[in-house]
Amino acid sequence: MKFKILSIILFIASLNTFAQTELFCNKEVSVGAEQTELYLHLLDGKRVGVVGNQSSLIGDTHLVDSLVSLKIDVKTVFSPEHGFRGKADAGEKVKSGIDFKTGLPIVSLYGNNKKPKVEQLKNIDVLVFDIQDVGARFYTYISTLHYVMEACAENNVELIILDRPNPNGHYVDGPVLNLEFKSFIGMHKIPVVHGMTIGEYAKMIYGEKWVSAENLNFKVITCVGWNHTKFYKLPIKPSPNLPNMTSIYLYPSLCFFEGTVVSVGRGTSNPFQIAGHPNFKGDSYEFTPQPTSGAKHPKLNGETCKGIYLPVIGVNVLQQQNELQLSWLIDFYKDLNLKEKFFLKNNFINLLAGSDQLKRQIMAGKTETEIRNTWKSGLKEFKAIRKKYILYTDFD
Repeated sequence: MKFKILSIILFIASLNTFAQTELFCNKEVSVGAEQTELYLHLLDGKRVGVVGNQSSLIGDTHLVDSLVSLKIDVKTVFSPEHGFRGKADAGEKVKSGIDFKTGLPIVSLYGNNKKPKVEQLKNIDVLVFDIQDVGARFYTYISTLHYVMEACAENNVELIILDRPNPNGHYVDGPVLNLEFKSFIGMHKIPVVHGMTIGEYAKMIYGEKWVSAENLNFKVITCVGWNHTKFYKLPIKPSPNLPNMTSIYLYPSLCFFEGTVVSVGRGTSNPFQIAGHPNFKGDSYEFTPQPTSGAKHPKLNGETCKGIYLPVIGVNVLQQQNELQLSWLIDFYKDLNLKEKFFLKNNFINLLAGSDQLKRQIMAGKTETEIRNTWKSGLKEFKAIRKKYILYTDFD
């Protein structure tokens, strides 16, 4: 098994022998928040709320700080998973409170309050949504977007979405969600990698009537200088356990491990760049998860794990991959030989995959090719819907 996994890594690296440098278009890009001439006049004289986190930047300045300095009447900040300053662990309860810098009230949109309540919007005329997404269905900011759109429609609040590039916006792949498995980590009938920006996604769930927001008045402020054929390097980590572009590119593939006994490096310096388990025999790389600010209770805390180290692949190679990698998940399942005990008892794998099919396929010994073939019809249907809402030059 050790040699098989190493050969997979070497094979992936060989796919792009001509590219030796990371290709990013950041110098050409101006994100929606920076297009102030297109939306400041829409905020003037109105009571404003901001849905944002640490990624809501105009250059090096936070959007909220910028609006306050420009005398925009910001009333409330709404924060999603990980909190307004982006330091909370995944799934951790995020408390409402007061922003230490501006003194503004912060309302958490996580836990039991995923959707803004009537009383939380009573003094708001317009909400500004500005959050950096990473393009995976189970990354919860698009679920927050859904509830914000619904709440704005119900409370006659205007919505302005400041768009940002999707770092995984250059492809579409993965199993499409079965709505029987709908949850906060997957609310719509889309694949794991949807290939859309927040703005495009908002237009899709509104246009397809996937959200109850018929009366919604919303506007998308698009990016300049980016499209789906370009690679964008996030200037700040979007959440505590996605610290760099390697983790962001690997996240859609490695997140399946979150529904298993395998660690993906939470509690180390390489989250979502490694995978391992104490009983893994397939490779010699070792790491030991320990509590950190973004992983207070990491899986396999304090246990020495053996596994794989994926930064060796290289960002330049990962940029050229236009599909999920299932081989790591399948190989760990075979190596540990735990049968159904490989998957967590809560069947979290089914919420991540969007159905119980992936788990059943792996346990039945299906190959990656056989599994991928079962995604084809769903992907074809989704791609036809997606095309209707694309705001930037597409990759095909």
